[in-house]
Amino acid sequence: MKFNWGKIKIKELAALVCHKLNEKDIDAVLVGGACVSIYTKNKYVSYDLDFVSYATLKDITSVLTDLGFKKESSRHFIREDCPYFIEFVAPPLSIGSERVKKEEKIKTRFGSITLLTPTDSVKDRLAAYYHWNDPQAIEQAVMIAKAQRVSLKDIKRWSVAEGHEEKYETFLKMLRK
Repeated sequence: MKFNWGKIKIKELAALVCHKLNEKDIDAVLVGGACVSIYTKNKYVSYDLDFVSYATLKDITSVLTDLGFKKESSRHFIREDCPYFIEFVAPPLSIGSERVKKEEKIKTRFGSITLLTPTDSVKDRLAAYYHWNDPQAIEQAVMIAKAQRVSLKDIKRWSVAEGHEEKYETFLKMLRK
């Protein structure tokens, strides 16, 4: 399959990377801003795809090299004609102090993407807001919650466990606007 790498969409690239990794028996889960892009149909645009995998970097590098990506730093890959870069975040797959128990699968014509559920994606963005006061992150959490079905009960439970019930209330106020 030929690609116009300059015009590939983030969802297509995520599916392609997951598919190629799966061909080599490598599991990887998409996290971070790319999930926001996918769940909001690009109302938020991310130019990096963050994956979590337990595979060795050597095995991951082999797959991405076959796709024409070059290792830019220890966990960061680029392709000059592609607007996105790919990064592998160290495991475990967790949000704050809680391990992720379930992933979402989205099928595309390029293969399936394994990614955080919408609820966990909201928690992922809120973690950046809770722990680093990232104002963009709370806006992204609100965007996902407005575009997808999420469990506010689970998000509240997690927020309380993280020690950020007050910041959760700020999220709820923004969500209700």
